[in-house]
Amino acid sequence: MYLTKEKKEEIFAEFGASAKDTGSAEGQIALFSYRIDHLTGHLKQNKKDHNTERSLITLVGKRRKLLNYLKQTDIARYRVIIEKLGLRK
Repeated sequence: MYLTKEKKEEIFAEFGASAKDTGSAEGQIALFSYRIDHLTGHLKQNKKDHNTERSLITLVGKRRKLLNYLKQTDIARYRVIIEKLGLRK
């Protein structure tokens, strides 16, 4: 499995307040970005995997909603997470 417990804790430790802070918007955005990168690589090899493509589109939508929420509530945190992850917007 590509996403182990240790990898999740590492992502939340880097982007959230702590390794156990799984509810922060920054941590969830980082986790979604990691999963999106993995699924994008999978789809490059398996172009006809429409189920994974649908999952990818769902994840991108969830990440977009969280980014919009963060932008409305705290623009400074939004800019920091965009910079760290290297997202376009």
